[in-house]
Amino acid sequence: MLVVIQRVSQATLHIENELRAQIAQGLVVLIGIAHEDTAEDVAWLVPKIVQLRIFADEDGKMNRAVQEIGGDVLLISQFTLHASTKKGNRPSFLEAAKPDVAVPLYEQVVSALEEAMGKPIQTGEFGADMQINLTSDGPVTIIIDTKNKN
Repeated sequence: MLVVIQRVSQATLHIENELRAQIAQGLVVLIGIAHEDTAEDVAWLVPKIVQLRIFADEDGKMNRAVQEIGGDVLLISQFTLHASTKKGNRPSFLEAAKPDVAVPLYEQVVSALEEAMGKPIQTGEFGADMQINLTSDGPVTIIIDTKNKN
């Protein structure tokens, strides 16, 4: 799994001009699921996201996690994170999982994040054309690859 995490002061997600999700301060997490990903990747990734210390403490240092600040999470599926641009100019998405693999894993991530956060998280809709508006805070952007745990 590949995730791109952005620290935000707010974010909204629309589908067909309808507001579907909205958060205040917290994290926007774009997730790309590969065909080889498993529940083991979910178990490793979710604590990383929830415990990532990228929010300022009282001294202004990045030392607090999203839970500690009472922040929210907006999780959005994005198969294009697995784009390969090695050949030509049209991306290939061969590494991205098909829906029969990706949807159950995406749902596992949602459930595990909600359990870890102790509250519901906001989500997009798997496979939908979504419009995301966010105010990046920092900016702070972190990329995590479950296949490269170093």
